[in-house]
Amino acid sequence: MMANLSHLGGRNFLVIGRAGMDLYPDPPGTRTEDAARFVSHLGGSSANIAVALARLGCRASLVTCVANDAVGRFCLNQLDQYGVERTHVRTVGGEARTSLAVVETRIEDHQSVIYRNGAADFAMTAADVEALDFGAYSALITTGTVLAAEPSRSAAFRAFELARAAGLPLIFDIDYRPYTWPSASVAADAYSRAGALCDVIVGNDVEFGFMAGDLAHGLSKARELVAGGAEIAVYKMGEKGAITITADGEFTTGIYRTKALKPTGAGDSFLGAFVAALATGLPVRAAVLRGSAAAAMVVARVGCAPAMPTRAELDTFLANHSDPAGA
Repeated sequence: MMANLSHLGGRNFLVIGRAGMDLYPDPPGTRTEDAARFVSHLGGSSANIAVALARLGCRASLVTCVANDAVGRFCLNQLDQYGVERTHVRTVGGEARTSLAVVETRIEDHQSVIYRNGAADFAMTAADVEALDFGAYSALITTGTVLAAEPSRSAAFRAFELARAAGLPLIFDIDYRPYTWPSASVAADAYSRAGALCDVIVGNDVEFGFMAGDLAHGLSKARELVAGGAEIAVYKMGEKGAITITADGEFTTGIYRTKALKPTGAGDSFLGAFVAALATGLPVRAAVLRGSAAAAMVVARVGCAPAMPTRAELDTFLANHSDPAGA
């Protein structure tokens, strides 16, 4: 039985998944191999989503693990600065390491190098999620990255089970990154299980195609998920916009044109703004447009977490840009 999305109105979100450190060659436009200096920012898909929600007036609590070292403490300090609740972020010792990404602020020949060996966030266990009071939250948000390894994968599915028992909507950002998985078949199985459980599924055409087992059948997979009980599936197509499928039908929206500095952060900002808009009671189409606007803003700014817009900034952007529906 799927959950009622009216729960989102409590605007208090539990986000499961990684936080990490992002290093950007500075100044913007610099290639990594030519860099003499770097600037550091909070990163990691789930942490970025939590920041996006907090910036938009929601409460967000992150559940993950970070290393018991300077980089892990950097992430904890950053979460505090952004107002993300991190009571349920556990530090782990040994050889575990917090994710580190070296990401360029450039579009042409963009390079990113991601260090995920022995990633601390994969150390999250069922005990970590069983300690949570799911009834205190409005929804559970996860990204596919959390499913890529054990014990994190089993912990996430345990969280789905406990959240469902508490009546929480489950929101899933597919976020497929092949390099974190042991094999494509393991990933496909985990994504199929997760997709079937969730109320809102967001991903791009390639990710839905991967879930379908055929890149040509991604849209059919998104429709199938809604037919099977999901409330909303958002099928993103890059510059071609998005097709949003609900039980009441589907619609297409375009993208907001912007002068992009980098390709990263768009998906995280989209999800945060989309969910925040649904939580305020906006219709699904208006929520998709707010997500699209947030994505356009973030790719035009340095960093991911620090680039997430406030509600006032998002409102101003929308007031100054025409509706891209049908673009």
